[in-house]
Amino acid sequence: MLGLVAAALFFISFLINAADISTNHVFSSVNIMLLGLTALALHVAGIGSGWSRRR
Repeated sequence: MLGLVAAALFFISFLINAADISTNHVFSSVNIMLLGLTALALHVAGIGSGWSRRR
């Protein structure tokens, strides 16, 4: 699930950067890209990867 969130954040960051949209400092393309990297790191670490069965 977090992998999909990361992909969406990377795409939004790309659109902001490619269209040269002027945003405030909180929603800059670099900050959104860093949020995507954080979501991707959590996904690779196994957090939010889906349902898990406990035995």
